[in-house]
Amino acid sequence: MINLAGASIIARWTPEYKELLRSSRLETTQAVVDAISHAEHKPKLLISTSAVGIYANDGVYDDISAKYSDDFLGTLCKEWEATALKAKSETTRVAIFRFGIVLGRDGGALKQMLTPFKFGLGGTIGNGSQAFSFIHIDDLINAYDFVIANESQDGAFNITAPTPTTNRGLTKALGRSLNRPTFLPLPEFVLRLIFGEDAKVLTDGQSVRPTRLLEAGFEFKYRNIEDTIENLVK
Repeated sequence: MINLAGASIIARWTPEYKELLRSSRLETTQAVVDAISHAEHKPKLLISTSAVGIYANDGVYDDISAKYSDDFLGTLCKEWEATALKAKSETTRVAIFRFGIVLGRDGGALKQMLTPFKFGLGGTIGNGSQAFSFIHIDDLINAYDFVIANESQDGAFNITAPTPTTNRGLTKALGRSLNRPTFLPLPEFVLRLIFGEDAKVLTDGQSVRPTRLLEAGFEFKYRNIEDTIENLVK
């Protein structure tokens, strides 16, 4: 069983929307856990979702030892994971996928980025130094296959490319692949005016490495931002 439910974090975090972020994750995951507990034939595996937003943004972290954030998103991720882990039993193993930014051709973050960059209007957010941990969608799908097939694997996994980058690194990779200039930075205060508290999802970032996947023998097709963007844009 794979649980991907959760309202988008890219929205203005009003008190009402924060409650939606919580309920769409915690209540849905609890419903999954309850269904598993009552099932006559329980699934062998539950893969639930979390995010690299669980980590602080003042270092480079892996999924073996880490410093967690106590802000809204970090706390929500911790509660989300704890709820999913209640499904663990002798019958059902539980894996938790902590997503970085998923990059694919047909939607998500990259599709929103491409339009201004194609018109030469792309640039860094602020000074561009904030960390950007990402995953090519092909590697994400392969990670599911890998954990499903390897019955010894459970617990939390960082679903990110082995080489995290920064917003500046992403911007340069997009400009190079599209052959467009990238000299128009987006001031952080503009994002704060648009998104409020949620702007920190774009202005902050976590630098994360997928240590457990690598140690288990998982092979990434796209290990850095240059190869990822080149494949998706070209």
